[in-house]
Order: sequence, then structure tokens, then C-alpha cells
Amino acid sequence: MRDTDDRSCLRPVLWLSLAGTLFCALVVLAGAATRLMDAGLGCPDWPGCYGAPLVPDAEGALAHSPEVPLEATKAWMEMMHRYLAAALIAMALLLMALGGRLRQRWVGYPWRPTLGLLALLMVQGAFGAFTVTFKLWPQVVTLHLLGGLAVMVLFLWLHLRLRRLASGAPAVMRPRRLTLLWRATLLALVLQLALGGWTSSNYAGIACQGFPTCNGQWAAAMDWGEGFHLTQAVGPNYLHGQLHAEARSAIQVGHRLGAALLLTCLLALAWRHARDRAMRPWLALAVGTGLGQAALGVANVLLWLPLWLALLHTAGAALLVICLSLAVWHWRWPPMAVAPNVGREGWVHV
Repeated sequence: MRDTDDRSCLRPVLWLSLAGTLFCALVVLAGAATRLMDAGLGCPDWPGCYGAPLVPDAEGALAHSPEVPLEATKAWMEMMHRYLAAALIAMALLLMALGGRLRQRWVGYPWRPTLGLLALLMVQGAFGAFTVTFKLWPQVVTLHLLGGLAVMVLFLWLHLRLRRLASGAPAVMRPRRLTLLWRATLLALVLQLALGGWTSSNYAGIACQGFPTCNGQWAAAMDWGEGFHLTQAVGPNYLHGQLHAEARSAIQVGHRLGAALLLTCLLALAWRHARDRAMRPWLALAVGTGLGQAALGVANVLLWLPLWLALLHTAGAALLVICLSLAVWHWRWPPMAVAPNVGREGWVHV
């Protein structure tokens, strides 16, 4: 049995993984602000801005890309997002460096998730480059958003694994498997996040005026085929979108239907585990966050998508991901206690 002093060596990675979770949420919000303020192409190249590590002056920008006039505010927004993302990679590298030593001392140290986190960040960085070089192609922008949220979840999952290791829980215990309802809820969440990214990247946030109707009609004209045409050509500048109104209306309605499906799954999950005292608070938090997120979506439509409210909607999506991730964790690893007069391996469920 390791004593408290021995477990204290895990504190740096515990705090770093938690900080990475929160910092990644900040990076996701910074990316949303960059997109919402039309600054995604503030720098026409990558990883620099007009060929420089810092935003140059107008003369330097003109010399590098005379066809793309410099908008300094947008360029700085884009570069700040890149700097934040680079700091996130530095945190993952530090976690790997610290974990490389700790995994020799701790059986069950989450080394593979640590490596997976760094690998996912490398892929995410590539999608950041593609976002610029493909000129905000909606497919890449949507995958970039999903990747950012996936990185946040992996930071959180790593933190929870490390907490469990530090608590002295037995490494041999296997987690509970997810039931069909849990899997359906997670699938609905991923689908809704993808629909949200698709709505944003195609500038369809207010394609339908009014709620619950679309442009005052229950059956408004919509082009579902064009709205969800996933093989759009790479090449045109997708800033402000390329789709016609009926296609954008279909995307907006699809996002609303996805929200209804996700809320249904969350409520079903909460009802299914209503008698489980350990799960009730986590599922109540997830349901409450889901309902609040739906309310923010409606408010965005009715108030014509103000920037602060759109950012709050993105923050709500990140919070919902965290809440449901915590619920999944507590389902897979239910609370345990040490039985009286039993050693460290005598953990029992309560």
C-alpha cells in the first residue's frame, strides 16, 4: 500500500490534466469567437500570419499577400486562437514527460490515454491548418469543432483516471459496460454537436426566423439534399456560406430535431436511473444543462444571434459534454468504499 507521500507525486499530473480540461474549453470558445466574428481567415496562411509569427503591419501584409488586405483585429483574433492551441499542445507534452516517469512506479497508470491525447492534438492542429487552407470548408470546420471537444473530454477522462489511481482504487477492477440507452444518448450527443457545427459553419443559425415554426410556417420550404450535401467542392471561400436559403433552413430544422432527440435520450436516461442515488445528481445535472442549452438555442433564434449569446450557446455545448462525460464516468466506475477490517484490495460497491 502506497502512503500519502507516495501518492503526492501524482498531484502535478492531476492538476495539469484538470487545467488542460478547463483550458481546452477556453480554446473551444476562442475558436467559436473567431468564427462568429468572421476572423477565421484573418490570416490567409498557416501557421504564421502573412508569413510572420506575429501579425505584421499593413505594409508587410501587402508584400506577402497583396490580394488579401490586412484586417488587424481579425488577424490578431485568429493568431490568439493559434497561440492558445499551441499552449494546449505544450500542456500535453508536459503530461507525457511527467507520465513517462510515473508509469514506471504505478501499475495502471493511464499512459495510453496520455499518448492518445497528444496524438489527437496533432490531428487537431492539422485540421486547424486545413480550416485556413480550405477556406472554411464546412466539413473541416465541423470536424475541427468536434476534435476540440474530443480533446477536452480526453483531458477530463485522463484527470478522472488519475484521480482514481491516486485514491488507491484497485487497478484490476473492470468498469461496467454501457447499456444500449447510454450508447444511444452518447450517439445523440455527438450527432447534435455535429449538427451544431454544421449549422454554424454554413451560417444557418438564423435561417429560420421564429420558434417553433420556421419563418412562420410549420412546413417551410427546405432543401434537405443541398443542406446536407457532404461532398461540397473544395475551393470557394466559404466565409458567410455558399448555400441558398432553403438549404440553410433545412440545416436549422435538422439542428432543432437533433436537440429534441438528445433531450429525449437524456430524460429517458434520467428516468431509467431515477432510483440510483449515486447517479441521480449527475444525470440531473446533464438534463438541466441540456434544457438550458435548448433554451439558449431558442433565444439565439428569437434575438437574431447576438455574439454574446452565441458564445454562451457554445459554452453550454461544452458544459453539456462535460456533464454527460462525468455521468458516464460515474456509471462505469460506481462509488466504492473499503469494508471494515479489510485491506486495500477489499473494495466493495455501495
